[in-house]
Amino acid sequence: MNVKKFTAATSREALRKVRDALGPDAVILSNRPVDGVVEILALDNDDVASLSAPAPGSEMSQPQPRLDLNAFEPEVPAFVNRRSAAPAAATPEQIYASRRPSQQETDFAAEHSYANRRAPHAEPAFDMNAMTSMMSAAISQAKESAAQEMSGMMSELRAMRGMMESQLAELSWGGTQAREPQKAVVLREMLAAGFSASLSRYLIDKMPANKDAAEAMRWIKTVLARNLTTMADEDTLLDKGGVFALVGPTGVGKTTTTAKLAARCVMRHGPEKLALITTDAYRIGGHEQLRIYGKILGVMVHSVKDEADLRIALKELRNKHTVLIDTIGMSQRDQMVGEQVAMLQGSGVDVKRLLCLNATSTNETLAEVVRAYQGSGLHGCIMTKMDEAASIGNVLDVVIRQKLNLHYISNGQRVPEDLHLADRAMLVDRAFRSRRDAANQLDDADLPLMMAGTSHVNRDESLREVRFG
Repeated sequence: MNVKKFTAATSREALRKVRDALGPDAVILSNRPVDGVVEILALDNDDVASLSAPAPGSEMSQPQPRLDLNAFEPEVPAFVNRRSAAPAAATPEQIYASRRPSQQETDFAAEHSYANRRAPHAEPAFDMNAMTSMMSAAISQAKESAAQEMSGMMSELRAMRGMMESQLAELSWGGTQAREPQKAVVLREMLAAGFSASLSRYLIDKMPANKDAAEAMRWIKTVLARNLTTMADEDTLLDKGGVFALVGPTGVGKTTTTAKLAARCVMRHGPEKLALITTDAYRIGGHEQLRIYGKILGVMVHSVKDEADLRIALKELRNKHTVLIDTIGMSQRDQMVGEQVAMLQGSGVDVKRLLCLNATSTNETLAEVVRAYQGSGLHGCIMTKMDEAASIGNVLDVVIRQKLNLHYISNGQRVPEDLHLADRAMLVDRAFRSRRDAANQLDDADLPLMMAGTSHVNRDESLREVRFG
């Protein structure tokens, strides 16, 4: 049995392919749309004939036995012969009555008739429905096996493609390093500062040629500063007012940063224009820290537990110029993050979310935090614990790639002194100054291996909006 598959854009075109390949007597097994095309499974008419005919030598191929009715002569009982011999002087009516079969003779004939005799071993009839079901099951199994093989083949092709791209990226960087050694110097500086290998490779590939190491570093710093989005002045935040919620993982410094922002608002507009809200009802004594800050500033602190409480609190505080919400900290992998984002978005008020980014976290962790807290969009972000970080290039890398607006940087526990506006040029310069010694720890022989993982850099959506001029 040779089942063939034909695909085409329309059923008419698929049937034409079947007719051209198998002839007008082909048998159509199935006709269904698959992935935008029409798929037909067909079988040649000769294959169907071979399936319908019984195999030679089998019991079904033998002729069916027939019973010769003429050769069958049942033995007539003696009493029938005696009755059939009518007397000579009998009338025609008597002769006819004597020849009529009795009830006993009728029962005997019916018992020995061919219609009531059953063959001891009757041959089963050919079931076409069962054969069709078997063919459908075989076709389904063949299609499933083919799909599994195709999936395995695609996985192998993707792995092979990734390996070839990695090797080509490594070879390409090796050639670039030999032709333009100043790019290796810049790459070591960027990696030591905490920037990702993909962003570093992307900027170095776009770097103009014929630049020495010093000029190349100045060009890199200029491009990085140009792609950092910062708040020009805090008048746009403090004078305009609104409802702001500080969000982020546990221990990132949300409560302290909330107190610093509250102090700036009080110094600008007075305590009567500010309100504080805390949702930290899980951590032991979590709301007490903000209450102490509020008592010092002369501001009332409201505690809410769910979305209903938040709606009521915001409705009561609608006359306040600025409302700051200190949210509970939770891991970016906690499913409650989505519930928190939904609570803030469903409060009935435009709540602007400010994400706190810990400068001591790695690049991958920060990117995961942004994706978890992104929701429908972040109003901005605040870099915290800058004084504890060995490098800040990891934070700047995420801010550039995720197109975030960096409002403030926090570099200490003092309220409100240790909160500053984000300065782009200062941050870029700080990123390269803080890890200058670490750049010397990277060997040139290790750079091609690190660049092998940047083969996808041209397909990275987060790098396509990087501005160079």
